[in-house]
Amino acid sequence: MLVELLQLTPAQIILSIVIIFVAYTVKGLSGFGSGLIAIPLLAFMFPLAFIVPVLGLLSYSGTVMQSIQLRQQVSWRDLLPLLPFSLLGIFIAIWLLVNLDANLLVMWLAIFILFYSIYSLLPIPDYSGGRRWAIAAGSFGGLVGALFGTGGPFYVVYLKLRQLDKSRFRATIAMIFLVDGGVRIIGYAISGLYTLQVLWLVLILLPVLFLGMYVGHHLHIRIDQKRFNQIISAMLMLSGLMLLYKSFA
Repeated sequence: MLVELLQLTPAQIILSIVIIFVAYTVKGLSGFGSGLIAIPLLAFMFPLAFIVPVLGLLSYSGTVMQSIQLRQQVSWRDLLPLLPFSLLGIFIAIWLLVNLDANLLVMWLAIFILFYSIYSLLPIPDYSGGRRWAIAAGSFGGLVGALFGTGGPFYVVYLKLRQLDKSRFRATIAMIFLVDGGVRIIGYAISGLYTLQVLWLVLILLPVLFLGMYVGHHLHIRIDQKRFNQIISAMLMLSGLMLLYKSFA
């Protein structure tokens, strides 16, 4: 009955559960973006127009709770300049997601994953920058986030340029994801991407998300944070290369 409702094979359902569990366990361990891990792996089985809305709803459940808890620490002066450009990027991305060739989207995702994995492995020093960087960060964050579910790195780079302390950084990035994610979900819904199949898969994967986060928070691993992030970056590079091959196959 469940297989018929989802219109997926048992293997696809099981692999989706495993991927979501791993992605959110890693996020619980390191705070690393779960979308960067889950989207490339799920893209081997499903079109992006199917999996990106699924991840959008899944991630938003945790974002709402975190942003409400941390709302008093948000740096609104740094957040507000991002929003108009982020919204512009989201609108463009949803149009592309609905109208662009699926293989071309996979190729773009692969290129983005490769560039991000290389960037994350480089020893880049901390810089400071003005709020004018919100134009680029908001535009690319909204565009890549809505298109691939992985726009967080652009927002992170911008907030690092603003040199926020740890508590304000965490609160501000959570609020960005609250607004950005909410607009994305509305856009996906208006575009007809939230089919019954998508909603059923979200319901199945939601408990897996919370279980993965719980395990990640309580799991102790014998590896330092820097080395752990390097391993994740190497895995992303491999998945990016495999996706690139898939897009040309």
